[in-house]
Amino acid sequence: MKILHRVTVKQMITETSKQSLIKEFSSRKKLIDQECDQLYFEYKKVEKTSKQLSTQFLKEIEKRREKIKLVEFQLEQVHTLPIGSEIKEKEVDAIIDLNIGDNWDELMKEKSIVIKDGIVDQIRLR
Repeated sequence: MKILHRVTVKQMITETSKQSLIKEFSSRKKLIDQECDQLYFEYKKVEKTSKQLSTQFLKEIEKRREKIKLVEFQLEQVHTLPIGSEIKEKEVDAIIDLNIGDNWDELMKEKSIVIKDGIVDQIRLR
């Protein structure tokens, strides 16, 4: 029988991956900044005509500002990460063969995949 099991995918920090993460977070921040500017522009257009609509625009702008703060925090964290450290990237489902007589505890132990610069570096079974 085959069953699904969650596997953690971790990224090992190298100079290349660190620069890639910095670039990704910087791009994300720039995009959210642009969304904020666009929303503010739209807010100014409806500010005097519709109180309800202008309030909605202000809420959306505030949501974007919170996202910007989060991205800035993540960017700061990336700068402090030492080379060789690992960060959790995501979780994926893996198919595991289950047979009569298998040790259930062994099958259910945490499994993780470590990626280094886009290449599978390690598969860990704990």
